[in-house]
Amino acid sequence: MGIFGALTTAVTGMRAQSFALENISGNIANAQTTAFKRMDTSFVDLIPDNIPSKQLSGNVISNSRATNSVQGDIQNASVTTYMAINGQGFFVVEKPASFADNLPVFDGIDLYTRRGDFSTDKNGYLVNGAGYYLMGIPVDSTTGNLAGSVPQLLQFNSGFLPAQPTTQIQYQANLASYPLTAAHDNGIPQSELLKPIDYTFDPTAAGTGTVVANDLTTFISNSVSGGAITSYDVSGSPVNVQLRWAKLDSSLYGGTDTWNLFYQTSSTATGTGVAWQNVGTDYLFAPNGQMAPSIPFVTLPSVIVDGISLGSVVLQHGSSGLTQFADANGNVQVNALQQNGFPAGVLQSVAVNDKGRVVGTYSNSRTIDLAQITLANFNGVDGLKRIDGGAFVATDESGPPTYNAPGKIVGSSLEGSNTDIADEFTKLIVTQQAYSANTKVITTSNEMVQALLNMLR
Repeated sequence: MGIFGALTTAVTGMRAQSFALENISGNIANAQTTAFKRMDTSFVDLIPDNIPSKQLSGNVISNSRATNSVQGDIQNASVTTYMAINGQGFFVVEKPASFADNLPVFDGIDLYTRRGDFSTDKNGYLVNGAGYYLMGIPVDSTTGNLAGSVPQLLQFNSGFLPAQPTTQIQYQANLASYPLTAAHDNGIPQSELLKPIDYTFDPTAAGTGTVVANDLTTFISNSVSGGAITSYDVSGSPVNVQLRWAKLDSSLYGGTDTWNLFYQTSSTATGTGVAWQNVGTDYLFAPNGQMAPSIPFVTLPSVIVDGISLGSVVLQHGSSGLTQFADANGNVQVNALQQNGFPAGVLQSVAVNDKGRVVGTYSNSRTIDLAQITLANFNGVDGLKRIDGGAFVATDESGPPTYNAPGKIVGSSLEGSNTDIADEFTKLIVTQQAYSANTKVITTSNEMVQALLNMLR
């Protein structure tokens, strides 16, 4: 069996090296394929059963060895829906089984890929360059929470984002210890201005919590602007909410630093018509400039501005959002003035951020989280079966998928192939030499057989 066994062994060697060459060829061919995972070759010796002194080196077989867990380089991309995975994990995708009326029909089989060159198609699906459709978990646009736990196909239609009325206004500001009202701005030295009649606002001018048009001159002269913000009613109509502060009492005259906040109810009021509304809360400040007591929020019931109803609105100040420190200009310094309402809008574009959220941008300038991209992971990641287009199928060797993989999504990026051309060329040279050596064994074995035959003649 010696000569003929050598022939057989050489053939298995040639077959194994040919298999390795095929993997090397595929790796080089896919050196520029997005998120491609190279296939290495593993060689296994086959030893015939015999006593130790008679054991042979044996034949050889070759197997593929996956590198699914080996990261490719992450490169920046200009497309906002492109994404890469830094670390462990796979995108969950599906591929249509067929198309009907130009719409994809899916068979419900989950597949997995690292290829993140997704872009929106005409139907609003996110599809990568190999034709796989992205899955994820929708986000409730009102609460921002996930609407479920099982990945589903993501589709973003260019529908309307309904208007959201203003229900909260975040308002934080510093009220000047010595407010510079119009009544003070007359060239008189500051020392002469510190008198109650000039320095504070007479609360009787507000009557029962309102300022009528006839008292506007007095009110404006003895109050300072507190800022303005555009809010929205239930239909999305804009409402300009104007704010003003009036200091009712001062500790300089034995009183307490007390302020009232007003909002404008009518910009066209005349005579005894109501122009400004007192929010009905005394804001008191201690000598250290902090509210005492703290007023974290104030509820404004039945807010109506220029005939447009906002309903109940909560002014959120926070525990220390309002202060009374000295201000060189004597004005109100607004530190935060935001509200939670917006008009209706149409979806214009989607993008993926680094938190793995699909974010929609609407015509009303709102950006809303639409979905969370789900990453799957496997205990036996190299046991996945690869199919066309850089996708994988779960197998018994890989185990079932688990979600919330530790990998992080990088927006506007793509993962490159993990093929190293220099390394593949090195393996190519070694493979070529090994293949040639096996052919030499066959040539030598043939010569030995010929010598045997010649001896018998």
